Amino acid sequence: MDNLPRRTPGGAGTLPPPRALPPSLAGNPALPYPAIGQELSALRLQIPGVHGCVLGGVDGLLITHNLQNDASPDDLAALAATMFGLGRQVGFRLGQGDFQQSTVRNENGYLSVYAVSPQALLAVVGTDSINVARLHLHAPTTAARLADLLDGVTPTTP
Repeated sequence: MDNLPRRTPGGAGTLPPPRALPPSLAGNPALPYPAIGQELSALRLQIPGVHGCVLGGVDGLLITHNLQNDASPDDLAALAATMFGLGRQVGFRLGQGDFQQSTVRNENGYLSVYAVSPQALLAVVGTDSINVARLHLHAPTTAARLADLLDGVTPTTP
């Protein structure tokens, strides 16, 4: 396993080339939005305390959402991508494999992010009373169904 670049006393050192992101799914008219919306709604209704779900790209762009609160879906898509990036680096550095899931607990709620595909993430916003174990039981299944819906969709290029 390669070590991450380190600062050296005499110079900046060399950084590895940045990884290319996969093409974005945001705004792709070929996506099955009604079926995706049904999956997001089913998860929201299945788990009491879920305020809503965001399907976003690993690039931080919003694909779609069903939020039921004042949170910005664009901001949540960007936050999910940030959590993904951090989780991916933790997995790489510790030799634990690819990103699967990350949860942040705050005073008044949770944000959980699940890997859907190499291009997409599922973010779930919940209250502080949400049953996190139940969420972690159902959300990966939803993510797998979303991955099936996204499979074969040709990404748009900018």
